[in-house]
Amino acid sequence: MPTVEDIGRRRCIPILHTRGTHYEVGFDVGRTFRGLIQNFVGISKSLNQVFLPLYNTEAGRRVYETTLKCVRSNFPQYVREIEGTAEGAQVPFHKLFLLHMDDILPNAIHGTGKNDGTGCSSLVCNESGNEILGHTEDALPEVLNHIYLVSAHIIPESPQGRWKVSEEKFTSLCYAGHLPGFTMGFNHHGLVFSINVLNAAKLVPGKTPRHILTRALLGAETFIDVQQILRDSGCGAGDAVSVNFTFLNQEGDRMFHNAEVGPSVGNESGLNILNASPGESFFHCNKFLRLPVEEQEGLGVTSSNHRHDTQQQLLPTVRSKAGVIKVLGDQSDNKWPIYREGHGEDFVKTVAVGIFDLVERTWALYTENPKISEPVVVLPLQLKSN
Repeated sequence: MPTVEDIGRRRCIPILHTRGTHYEVGFDVGRTFRGLIQNFVGISKSLNQVFLPLYNTEAGRRVYETTLKCVRSNFPQYVREIEGTAEGAQVPFHKLFLLHMDDILPNAIHGTGKNDGTGCSSLVCNESGNEILGHTEDALPEVLNHIYLVSAHIIPESPQGRWKVSEEKFTSLCYAGHLPGFTMGFNHHGLVFSINVLNAAKLVPGKTPRHILTRALLGAETFIDVQQILRDSGCGAGDAVSVNFTFLNQEGDRMFHNAEVGPSVGNESGLNILNASPGESFFHCNKFLRLPVEEQEGLGVTSSNHRHDTQQQLLPTVRSKAGVIKVLGDQSDNKWPIYREGHGEDFVKTVAVGIFDLVERTWALYTENPKISEPVVVLPLQLKSN
């Protein structure tokens, strides 16, 4: 089995520009990043020590098949995209789909997830001249150096999926072997967003995994589309997620939003949306702040509580891009910092930091602490030409 390379943090985020159908884009991603994907599939402890052993049981296979059937029914284009990635990377499809199911499988079988404390921090600053969405991408140690950017233009042969999307054009940071959309990114309609995992105590197999819902966001054109995708009426989410977002082109004042999405109840996701008007800010990590959902206690909630406490102490500094960077790079809490290096009980690592500047229309990406480093790349936020 491959082992985690001890090569430290690389100042490197490769990017692929690709165009085609969902399958073709997926295949290009798999073929281009085959080495990273194969290595990640080999070293992922969650996949190899938790998901695959359960998949190889009769009960686990039923959970897998019912969830795959649901996604294939409502979002067949994203199943084709994963199939393309699997074939391009020369890895089995079921291993990649298990990564997209995440904790749904262990929760369905054992009544609890892997409780590994993974999750991210997102911070919004909505001040005059400083309209910023900042995000730390925090993940298990094996994800470090197993990330890349996908800039894709997807034009299917016919409208696809339950929302009949006819065209998608976006740029997203991705974990190796995972669909775009689950970390942070933007699309050509001006949607800019970041994702925080939430740890609901009870997940629902046979529903839409959050990885699929966040992939669908890359096709959203309006605020109403975002609500519709996350609510997922008629099915609902299998797990839980927080989405921090705005649209570049808005009538009137800049508005940011945080959506908390809970597991399906009555064939619809739980959904609560907070708005941040000019002069306001908000911070979100990996615990429910508003939606009444029972949480799985553990490292994720413990770390989130500490990160929220730190942010509250630094709140007066969040008036500019520099203030956002100061918060997201903070390590004043030695045990549970915001910028995480995987030390001690908090073994999660910050694998990237993104700073979306809505005034300058740029996205800066860092692989080291942004307080003491320069971005690896600064990308323009490009919109669809009218």
